[in-house]
Amino acid sequence: MGALSIRQVRKAYHSLEILKGIDLEVEAGEFLILVGPSGCGKSTLLAMIAGLDHPTSGSIHIGDHDVTHALPKDRDIAMVFQSYALYPNMTVADNIGFALEMRKVPRAEREATVARVAKMLQIEHLLQRKPAALSGGQRQRVAMGRALARNPKLFLFDEPLSNLDAKLRVEMRAEIKLLHQRTRTTTVYVTHDQVEAMTLGDRIAVMKDGQVQQFGTPDDIYSRPANRFVAEFIGSPAMNFVEASRTGAHELQAHGLGLALTPTQCQALQAHGGSTVSYGLRPEALRFAAEGLPGELGMVEPTGPDTYALVDTPLGRLTARVPGKVHQRVGERVHLAWSPEHCHLFDGQTQQRIA
Repeated sequence: MGALSIRQVRKAYHSLEILKGIDLEVEAGEFLILVGPSGCGKSTLLAMIAGLDHPTSGSIHIGDHDVTHALPKDRDIAMVFQSYALYPNMTVADNIGFALEMRKVPRAEREATVARVAKMLQIEHLLQRKPAALSGGQRQRVAMGRALARNPKLFLFDEPLSNLDAKLRVEMRAEIKLLHQRTRTTTVYVTHDQVEAMTLGDRIAVMKDGQVQQFGTPDDIYSRPANRFVAEFIGSPAMNFVEASRTGAHELQAHGLGLALTPTQCQALQAHGGSTVSYGLRPEALRFAAEGLPGELGMVEPTGPDTYALVDTPLGRLTARVPGKVHQRVGERVHLAWSPEHCHLFDGQTQQRIA
C-alpha cells in the first residue's frame, strides 16, 4: 500500500454529485498535484484527505491506516492554506511552534525545532515579528514552517500561491520544490495553475467534473494527453485543433486539405475506426517556413524569449509559439510547417486519444 490510497471516493450533496469515484495511489515521498478548473472537485478531495469533510462512499488510507472517518488530529497531516491562517496575536516563532506546544513537546525541543525550521526557510530574522509586519511571501514561509515543524506523514497544500504576485509565485514555487527535495515528505498540492502543476509534481491528476481525466507524470500528461480536455488544459498557449474527416484508410482531410500522418498514426487510425478526428498541434510544434500551410499573420504577442503568432489559415486560426522575435508584420502572408510526429489525434465523438 502507498503512502496515500484513495479508493472509489464519491461525494454528493443531496442530488449534486461532486466527486464521481476517485482512485489514486500515492507513493511515499511523492509530490502529487491535483489540477483542474474551478469546480472540478480538487479542493473537496483535499478536504477529505485532511478530514475536514467525509466521503459519501469509498475509502481513504494514509499508510496502513483507514482514515476515511478519522478526525484531522488523528491523521498525522499538516496543511498549508491559501489564506496562510496565521494567528495574528502570536509571533512568528509562536506560530511555528504552536502545534508542538499543543502536543506538550518540551520547551527546549520546541525551540530547537522552530530554530531549525526557520533556518531552512531563511526566516530566522523574523521570529519575533507578528504576521501583520510580514509580506505575503514571508507569511507563506511561516505557514510552511508551521507545517514543517510537525514532521507529518503528509503535507497538504491548498492553492498556497494564489494570493502572491507573479514574481513571488515563481520564487515560492522554487522554495516549495527545494523544500520537498530536502524533506521527501509525501505531498498533495491543489492548484488550478498548469505551470505550477508541470514544474512541481512528480505525478499529476488532471480533474474535470469530479473525475480524474488522466493520472501520470508531467511528461505523460504533456506528451500523451489522454483526451482533448487534458490536451487543451495543459500547455500554454493551448493546443490548436483542426476538425478532420477520414478520406481513406490512411488519410485525413480538413477544409479540402490533406493532413500529414506518420505510418504509426496511420495504423492507429485504421485500427480505431470512426469517421471524424480532432487533429491537435501544440503551438510550439508549428514553425514559419518558406512553404507549407499558407496564412495571414493576424496578431503578434511578444513574451521575450518567445513570440506567440496567431495566423489565419484555411484550417482556421492557429497559434504558433516561435523562438525569439517575429520579423513579419501583421497582415503579411506567411507559411506554417510542422512534423507529423508532433500531432495528436483524438476521436471526434468521444474526444479520447487515438493511440
